[in-house]
Amino acid sequence: MDTSSPMFLALDLTGTFAFALNGALTAVRVARLDIVGVVTLGMFTALGGGMVRDILVDALPPATFDDWRYLTVAAVGSLVAFVFGRRLDRLAGPILVLDAAGLSLFAVSGALKGLDVGVGFMQAVILGGITAVGGGTLRDVLIREVPAVLSSGLYAIPALAGALLVVGADRAGVADLPAAVLGALVCFAIRMVGVRFRIDAPAPPGAEHGA
Repeated sequence: MDTSSPMFLALDLTGTFAFALNGALTAVRVARLDIVGVVTLGMFTALGGGMVRDILVDALPPATFDDWRYLTVAAVGSLVAFVFGRRLDRLAGPILVLDAAGLSLFAVSGALKGLDVGVGFMQAVILGGITAVGGGTLRDVLIREVPAVLSSGLYAIPALAGALLVVGADRAGVADLPAAVLGALVCFAIRMVGVRFRIDAPAPPGAEHGA
């Protein structure tokens, strides 16, 4: 896929908005930060994964600094969460749902960016995973929590599964849009099933999760 295409931009910006809301809601509900902290955490969550992705593939400067829409979307998402954060509490698990949405969209866009710059099959899959978990990892580190990618039952695994489907579909000659939609849906579904049924990733034999 041409990463300058409207479809790729839409995926990336939608993921940016979802993660900005997620990071800012975390700041409001968990860390209880002021407006500066809320916007900062929202923007780090939204933009961190994409910046890591672009640096790894030498796409410099990162899209965050090359296209004003990324910073704008991240800032708007953060401010929306700041203003309406308490009202959004009424929704069932808003942080988890937004996190799963951002995870899915960034897993897809990261994998597509890898394919566009010509990295190998597994490298594109890994790039999708890194893009997906990068922002959430920065979010958790900034509020002094163990990153979800290291402690959550199913976090990196859904991202890698979604990226794998996208890259595999590309190799099979499937069109970009169906491949992207399929990868995002599978990633989202696995993440939400893991949350709903408290499914953990495999632990070492004889060890307890979280021990």
